[in-house]
Amino acid sequence: MTQRTSRPESDSTPGTLFELMRSDILAGEFGATALLQELPLAERYRVSRTPVREALARLEHEGLVEKTGRGHRVRAGTAEDVLEVYEARIVLEGQAAASAAERRSELDLARLQHLHAQVLSGEAERSAHSSWHATIWRASHNRTIEELLHRLTAQLRIYDRGTQETPHDLEQTRTEHEAILSAVRERRPSDARDAMTAHLTRAREVRLHRFGSEA
Repeated sequence: MTQRTSRPESDSTPGTLFELMRSDILAGEFGATALLQELPLAERYRVSRTPVREALARLEHEGLVEKTGRGHRVRAGTAEDVLEVYEARIVLEGQAAASAAERRSELDLARLQHLHAQVLSGEAERSAHSSWHATIWRASHNRTIEELLHRLTAQLRIYDRGTQETPHDLEQTRTEHEAILSAVRERRPSDARDAMTAHLTRAREVRLHRFGSEA
């Protein structure tokens, strides 16, 4: 594990430490076989063991780490885990898109259009894609759905690291985003829900096909 230069202990509350550790997990800082133990983590982040213990408990609750005999490790999700998360995401994000079409502000729309243009241009395409989805969630103005979707997509990022979209997949993604964006722009909730559901269902099928080929 690479040593992180962190805040002094007095500034490292359990909440900020949780965010730091969560960010490092999603960035792949901890390998699949890395053992996450309180003392080494306390030294890494320059904190006491108590906030580490609390952060690990929260990460376990979010499904990002799991207990082992001597500590924790980043959870290695199965194909079934990935597909189950997608099922939940499809329902929640379909509702988020419908709510965004009803409630979005002009600022929400401007953000979505800016990020969509980045995806079309290929500029930071993957990060822009993720940010575009997160902006849909924010535009729904439903904090509960937004928080649940952040949690589910975090699980997908660590469970499904091996998936790479082909150029054809990326082109389909751009087309599907355009349909969702048009429905949100024109305040058509039902169409926004249907377009988002179709988009995520296709993404799920891509993974299902990959898992089937690996069986």
